[in-house]
Amino acid sequence: MGSLVMVVEDDEQIRETLTEILEYHGYDALAVSHGREALDQLAAGARPALILLDLMMPVMDGQEFRAEQLKQRELASIPVVVISAFRDLREAVREMRPSAVLHKPVDLSELLQVIEHFAGAATIAR
Repeated sequence: MGSLVMVVEDDEQIRETLTEILEYHGYDALAVSHGREALDQLAAGARPALILLDLMMPVMDGQEFRAEQLKQRELASIPVVVISAFRDLREAVREMRPSAVLHKPVDLSELLQVIEHFAGAATIAR
């Protein structure tokens, strides 16, 4: 069993692709479609090693999610990697204090390096 990585992404195709990539590389994936759903999963006890977070989502966007996450001491230390197509991404997320920022479309090798850095190497034989 690999480290748990939460994918918070409203685009179903991107969410499923990220989940498949994670699982193929030996990570456990928990996929949700918006920030409120992510907070609900965390409140229910999910403790991912890393959260991959989109910015623009319905119900609760990435910035709102991150603000709520940082308010809760037991959740604030979970690293968050923002993944977005937002034009001025680094400036837009400065106050969110993300662990890393990746631009869509995401380079697979860069994504895997970031995941391994924050969630540890997956431990499965492929």
